[in-house]
Amino acid sequence: MKPIIFLLALVWDLMIGEPPALIHPVVWFGKLIEFFDKHYRRRSPALDLVIGSLGAMAVIGFAFFLSKLPYFLPRWLSIALGAYLLKTSFAIKSLAWHVKNTIREDIEEQRKYVGLIVSRDVKSLDRYHLNSTAIESLAENIVDSVVAPIFYFLLFGLSGALVYRAINTLDAMIGYRNERYEFFGKFAARIDDLVNFIPARFTVLLFLPFGPRKVLSHYKKAKFKINGDKPIAAMSAVLGVWLEKYGVYRFDGKAPELEDIKRALRIYWIVVGEWILISALAIWRWWNA
Repeated sequence: MKPIIFLLALVWDLMIGEPPALIHPVVWFGKLIEFFDKHYRRRSPALDLVIGSLGAMAVIGFAFFLSKLPYFLPRWLSIALGAYLLKTSFAIKSLAWHVKNTIREDIEEQRKYVGLIVSRDVKSLDRYHLNSTAIESLAENIVDSVVAPIFYFLLFGLSGALVYRAINTLDAMIGYRNERYEFFGKFAARIDDLVNFIPARFTVLLFLPFGPRKVLSHYKKAKFKINGDKPIAAMSAVLGVWLEKYGVYRFDGKAPELEDIKRALRIYWIVVGEWILISALAIWRWWNA
C-alpha cells in the first residue's frame, strides 16, 4: 500500500492543496498543545519543563494514534485515509503559494505577506531584508514541509510522517527561547533539533547539482543554528545573494531583489522534483524487494 498512499498524497497536495482547518491534523496538534499552554500557569523552571514535556508527548502520542487508524479499516478506505493523513504531513503546493504571495511591488503589501510566513517582526525591514526573509523561509521550510516528513515516511511509514509533523508543529508553537517558553518549550525544541538533523543536511545535497563547490563553501559557514541555516546557506549560494536575519546569521552575496524570490521558487520546484524522484525510487525498490 505504501506506493499507492504516497502517490495519492502527492496528487492531493499538488492538485488540491491543504484541507480545511476543521479536518486538518496539524491544526488539531496545535489546538492540543495550545490547551496545555493556556491552562498551565508558569510556576518554576523544573515544573514548566515537566508540564511542557508532558504536553508535547501528548501531542506526539495523538499523532501516533491517528497514524494507526487506517489499519482498522477495509483496504480501500485504509488507503484513502492513509493518503489523506500523509498529505497533511507535508505542504509542497502551499509553501510555494505562500512565498509567491510575497512578490509584491508595493513594499507595505509585501511586508504584510512576509509577516504571514515568519514569526520575526517585519515592521522595520527594508525591501532587501523582506526579500531575504521570504527566501529564507522558503529554504528552511523545504526541510520542514517537504523533505523531512517524506523522509520519515520512507523510514517508518505513516507513523513517522505524522509524528514528525507533530514535533515540528510543537516547535513552531512553543519552541522559543523567551520568558514564556524557555523551559515549557525546551523538550519540543530539542526533539525538533534531533529529528531535523539528518533531513536538513540531506536537503543541502539536493542543491549540489546547481554547483557543488559554491554550495559546500556556504554550507561550511552555516554554524549559526543547529539545522535551520543549512538549507538557507545552500539557497544563498545558488542564488548568489546575501540572506540575513539580524543578529543570528548572514550569508554573503549581492542584495536580494524581488526577481530573486522568483528564482528561488524555480529552484524550489527542481529540488522538490529531485526529492520526489528519489523517494519514489526508494519506495519502488522497497516494494519490489
